[in-house]
Amino acid sequence: MSKLPNRYQFLDLSDYGRSIAYRIALTFKDTTVTPIQVTIWFIISGVLAIFCILYNYHFAAAFFLILKSILDAADGELSRLKNTPSYVGRYFDSIADIILNFLFLLAIWYITDGSFLYLVLAFIGVQLQGTLYNYYYVILRQSVDGDSTSRVFENSTPKAMPGESQAQVDLFYKIFNSLYIIFDKSIYYLDKQAIDSKPFPKWFMTMVSSFGLGFQLLIMGLMLILNLEYYIIPFFIAYSTLILVYIGIRKTILK
Repeated sequence: MSKLPNRYQFLDLSDYGRSIAYRIALTFKDTTVTPIQVTIWFIISGVLAIFCILYNYHFAAAFFLILKSILDAADGELSRLKNTPSYVGRYFDSIADIILNFLFLLAIWYITDGSFLYLVLAFIGVQLQGTLYNYYYVILRQSVDGDSTSRVFENSTPKAMPGESQAQVDLFYKIFNSLYIIFDKSIYYLDKQAIDSKPFPKWFMTMVSSFGLGFQLLIMGLMLILNLEYYIIPFFIAYSTLILVYIGIRKTILK
């Protein structure tokens, strides 16, 4: 199920597993399986990918990275099919993502015995890339009456949705905010005016979707299969330079 009306849907490079994710969600639509349980499954897949990286099982690591990406989409699909939107679920998903992202890079740093500074720079770069994509994507969804679970500005605790506890929403929001606030504020500072733009064209969103987590994990998996593990951390540092390119396009062409 798309988060956008049909006329605004674009080719999302990071969403290659959506059709499989939808079929997985459809399988569990009429069962007691919850979206949060599916999120736990993708955490398990991510942990298995880390172990495979550490023991140099590159093909298996790539498999679990891509499976993690597919399950990451399946939890949201299941939530929409069951009509059970949840802030707790969304925050839990995002918290798991940022922790796993760091652990993926930490495992690669460990097996390559590289610079810890480069590891930190790569992690910051990966998070800023994903934040830019999410920032533009949420702005687009809000401007065209798409999915409204995510907010452009996560600067206050939202009111709990039916079926979830306000106390849990408060707790998960605080954890989410502490982990993401520096990246959110950095991207907002770099492009404050994006919120006032007309709906972004499809070509632009497809281009920026190369920063989506699914595409990042696909790149990581392919580089592991090709035995290019020593280049993964430097790649994501260099890849981050496109952040300024995409923001520049938004400001000059799509203002």
